[in-house]
Amino acid sequence: MPTRERWAFLAAGTVLLVVLPVLNALPAESPLRIGDFTLNLFGKFLAYAVLALGIDLIWGYAGVLSLGHGVFFGLGAYAMGMHLMLEIGTQGVYRNALPDFMVWNQVTELPLFWRPFHSGAFTLLAVVAVPAVVAFVFGALAFRSRIRGVYFSIITQALALSAWLMFNRNSLNLGGTNGLSGFKTIFGFALSEPGTQRGLYMATVLCLGGAYLLCRGITGSPAGRVLLAIRDSETRVLFSGYSPAAFKLFVFVVSASLAGVAGALYVPQVGIITPAKIGVLPSIEMIVWVAVGGRGTLLGAVVGAVGVSWLQSVLTTSYPDLWLLVLGGLFIAVVLFFPDGLVGGARRLLGRLEAMRRGALRGRPDTTAMKDAAIERAPR
Repeated sequence: MPTRERWAFLAAGTVLLVVLPVLNALPAESPLRIGDFTLNLFGKFLAYAVLALGIDLIWGYAGVLSLGHGVFFGLGAYAMGMHLMLEIGTQGVYRNALPDFMVWNQVTELPLFWRPFHSGAFTLLAVVAVPAVVAFVFGALAFRSRIRGVYFSIITQALALSAWLMFNRNSLNLGGTNGLSGFKTIFGFALSEPGTQRGLYMATVLCLGGAYLLCRGITGSPAGRVLLAIRDSETRVLFSGYSPAAFKLFVFVVSASLAGVAGALYVPQVGIITPAKIGVLPSIEMIVWVAVGGRGTLLGAVVGAVGVSWLQSVLTTSYPDLWLLVLGGLFIAVVLFFPDGLVGGARRLLGRLEAMRRGALRGRPDTTAMKDAAIERAPR
């Protein structure tokens, strides 16, 4: 990591991990205090940024456009949500009680696949492993069949639609259209306490930093250069003796795991997960985040996820009917006028200004030689 980037990373980490939580912990009457709602909202945006980094890794560097990452986000979110639902049933007189929606559906015994989620350690493992396994199976079938380009995008979109339909069914025992909600605690800490929400925010910041370093390490390695080659010309990479399918499968699994982590961070901060976060529309919104921020930059994924989510929060509060129109217009504008996104466009502009500056310096006349020539031409 270059020195400038390292210092920027440390500065951003200090602000997010230290300054904002400290401002949130100030007394309520302090003018510098950041409210609990604001910090919680920003924590949700940073969870989205973890997801966006994974999408940028697979799309921005490997050139594989996935329109089904909402599925992996949902798998991680439901894994965490199941544990939080079971924590409700282990408190007080309700110990070992079934979740409410199961009682309403006349389920008399906890389903077998729910039982391991009593364990917090198993839940944390499942948050990463379940999306990774699904991505591995799906990606192995797709990439080894040499499905790529728009065809891969279509089948990932079909995956998102299929998962949405499946999770909406009450027979799956995952809450149906209402999803999972009503969480009380996380690992024994009350979610209603500001300190718990502050801790979740800080955990999100740490995960975002770890995700950035992981993606930066991958893209800066020899494997990252192969990914760029695959993006530019997969056929040439294949004829050079490399296996594009293996590299694409690797980053697809990593990307899915990051999406699962993002989903697990999202659930306790928002307090609900429904099939609506798994479908086609959320998956497309995730692509818009990366496109607006600038794909192939990593930083752009973070900027796009936070910026677009903040814009959505503002517009849906005041003008809820306009958000989808704004989202579509934003995506069209980026594709037509700013294909490099905000960060990519800014880097290109700075590069041009730097080139102009260097060119001006190289073309500047030598003032010493001009003075000598003037002296020679002067009458004696």
